[in-house]
Amino acid sequence: MEFTNILNSYVAVFGTLIVSLLICMFLPGIERKFIHARIQQRIGPPVSSPGLMAPIKFFFKESITPNSPMPEVYNKLPLIGLIVITLIFLILMPQFYFLGVFASILTIIGLLKIEEIIYIFMGSLSKSVMSMNMPFPDDVKGAKQYKQATKSFIEDISANRAFKLIAFGSIPIYLALFVPVVKSSSLLLSDIIIYQQINGPILFSFAGVIGAIVFFIGYMILLNEYPFAILKTKADVIEGPYMEYAANSRAFVVISRAFLMFTLATLFSVLFLGLPPNIFNWSFLVNIFIVILFPVLMGVFSAFSPVFTYKQFYPFVIGTSLLGVLAIIGAFF
Repeated sequence: MEFTNILNSYVAVFGTLIVSLLICMFLPGIERKFIHARIQQRIGPPVSSPGLMAPIKFFFKESITPNSPMPEVYNKLPLIGLIVITLIFLILMPQFYFLGVFASILTIIGLLKIEEIIYIFMGSLSKSVMSMNMPFPDDVKGAKQYKQATKSFIEDISANRAFKLIAFGSIPIYLALFVPVVKSSSLLLSDIIIYQQINGPILFSFAGVIGAIVFFIGYMILLNEYPFAILKTKADVIEGPYMEYAANSRAFVVISRAFLMFTLATLFSVLFLGLPPNIFNWSFLVNIFIVILFPVLMGVFSAFSPVFTYKQFYPFVIGTSLLGVLAIIGAFF
């Protein structure tokens, strides 16, 4: 009997992970095909193209060594990001709740911070344009007389924006994470789920509704989606710290973003509905519904929103953060 339970646990973990990875590959296509394309009145790409076919294509492209002080580390950063996101997803599964404090909000916050810090490394370690050196000296006429002048690369600007995102932009989603913590009086995911099994989903409370709104805005910010796409500007070809990635590294960039969409939506299901991911439970259908709903809402919101400048981004984040504080206060009652 014990062997059977262990086997079922392994099957549930790997089955849920594989199914989730397959589903997440279609999320970018759903967002672009059924939302952006419909709003812009165009056909749009096939649903499988942005998230599934694109990484397959990149895996078969020739790898390029970028001009970087640490090229191997630079190319491995997207893979590290994917591993971090996978760890977050695994922690959400009930089979890992025996880890105690390691299956808690604090661990999730720590891993999300690592995922954000990777953006800074991406921007800091690239010193080239489109992964190649310039075929001519990249100096303006007369620049030699200013030998002491500091040179900076476009990617350095991306790293600076990534730091601002970490220090300021991600505050709303972290505030939203503490609404279930206050309601359940526990940092452990298992306790948060048990609380909702007894008292009903946190989403159906005043604090839960406000927290859900704040969480969704934070979801868009972490995904660098318009209008909060401060990592992407025309100065660096709309790609920000991703600009230099090609071949296998680019494939991991695409997969990581798609799986982050899935994982963040699943995190919402766990914290605000009390439904952890498990393919052997009917609640997994609710997880998938939330996973699809979030990109749809994000696509609609981004399609009708202006691109925020810093002067617009900062006040909006401050206002959203205040809503998050309100939700936390409301969770005490």
